[in-house]
Amino acid sequence: MLKIPTMSAQEDNLKDIIGHAKEYGFVFPSSEIYDGLSATYDYGQLGAELKNNIKTYWWKAMVHMHENIVGIDAAIFMEPTTWKASGHVDAFNDPLIDNKDSKKRYRADVLIEDHIEKINQKNEKDVAKGKKRFGDDFDEKQFRETNPNILRRLKEIKAIESRMKDALDNEKLDDLKALIDELGIVCPVSGSKNWTEVKQFNLMFATELGSVSGESAKIYLRPETAQGIFVNFLNVQKSGRLKIPFGIAQIGKAFRNEIVARQFIFRMREFEQMEMQFFVRPGEEMKWYEYWKDFRINWHKALGFEEGSYRFHDHIKLAHYANAAADIEFKFPMGFKELEGIHSRTDFDLKQHEEYSGKKLRYFDPEINESYVPYVVETSIGLDRMFLAVLSESYKEETLEDGSTRTVLSIPPALAPYKVAVMPLTKKDGLPEKAREIIDELKIDFNCQYDEKDSIGKRYRRQDAIGTPYAVTVDHQTLEDNTVTIRDRDTMEQERVAISALHKIIDNKVSMRKLLMKEKVV
Repeated sequence: MLKIPTMSAQEDNLKDIIGHAKEYGFVFPSSEIYDGLSATYDYGQLGAELKNNIKTYWWKAMVHMHENIVGIDAAIFMEPTTWKASGHVDAFNDPLIDNKDSKKRYRADVLIEDHIEKINQKNEKDVAKGKKRFGDDFDEKQFRETNPNILRRLKEIKAIESRMKDALDNEKLDDLKALIDELGIVCPVSGSKNWTEVKQFNLMFATELGSVSGESAKIYLRPETAQGIFVNFLNVQKSGRLKIPFGIAQIGKAFRNEIVARQFIFRMREFEQMEMQFFVRPGEEMKWYEYWKDFRINWHKALGFEEGSYRFHDHIKLAHYANAAADIEFKFPMGFKELEGIHSRTDFDLKQHEEYSGKKLRYFDPEINESYVPYVVETSIGLDRMFLAVLSESYKEETLEDGSTRTVLSIPPALAPYKVAVMPLTKKDGLPEKAREIIDELKIDFNCQYDEKDSIGKRYRRQDAIGTPYAVTVDHQTLEDNTVTIRDRDTMEQERVAISALHKIIDNKVSMRKLLMKEKVV
């Protein structure tokens, strides 16, 4: 029987992932010895490795594999006028609503989107029932296009989305509140409908520059990394002798004063972004918008996660700078949520910085003998959200044939913190020394862990739990013929191989090159 996970089951799964992440050194609550700071987390020893591997995968695919894309590292602090020009000072707001009984605050649009997702889940449940009833004869496409219940719900969703779009586009906060009331949306904590009015809240962190306080000394922590790219557009273009179309990429920290920061590392006040701004000739932006949508979804799918883990979602409300925008949503434990955005930003940003700075930010195109402000297509992915996607998709609790259980992180091998664990069967008879010789041969190319504590079975389980693709056991036969037992994390199969063959076997599985060649990522 196909079971549709309930919200409580999904929440329990997230709790299991959070507990596992802490127990094994992936993610810790920040400042925990002082009872922590809400919505801030520290990445532990394995988390830092996984995070860096995700960065490497993104950077290689976006920068190293494209001749016309380069990377920069802009400062977090920027001249405050930057954020006036970008629109963040006046328009970087979230519509917030409070529940009077629970005293909890929520984004009004997210409450409505969660309500829409519940309606979607009813459709998915009906589809699952149809599959169960008709088996191989089930025509899912025809069912979705003709079933009256599904069609009625889709019509309901479209009406809700249309009203929400109108309210958001025209800042009709009263209409948002009315929609929440009409839909009967309740507080997830208190279960009540006792809501306040909807209010706008600016998300930027402000601080003082230097020792003198006052309005003139006000400065902001950047709420996004994109503006550091835009203000350096000409510096990079001229120094790199770049021709349109070209891109500028960056990985860096951003900060948002999220009032509704929740769901572990999905929404934090301090987070990291991987962004690329692609500068194109005006009129060609939609061609490149479609190109980057395809490229980015293929980058995700190359990791080998389930096909149903991703979906595109076109924005209901376009940002003030965009003429097209879509999200790649991922099926997190708490449901489908935004993982990455692809936006056609038009020429808004460069024109705004031209106006506010008084400097020309134009490109002379020798092919058409014309000077113009380029249009921009952006790809922007949250590194922390990508980390959570990898962790949640990889986390599995398996029951084995002998009735025993194991917890395994089936992390894509190229992203795994450790690629191989080398383990002497015992702590004597020269086995530890031989194991360390093997590590010395491998560690230049692969991150290795030496493990000699506990029984070999417990060590296998420990390596499964942290996602190590291979475990190599050194035993007494190794001293005789230079062979070892290598165990695969996913299949648990063991094979006797020569030490001299280890490098090739491991590289074939964990190679970043192999990952980049999948699904036309290159």
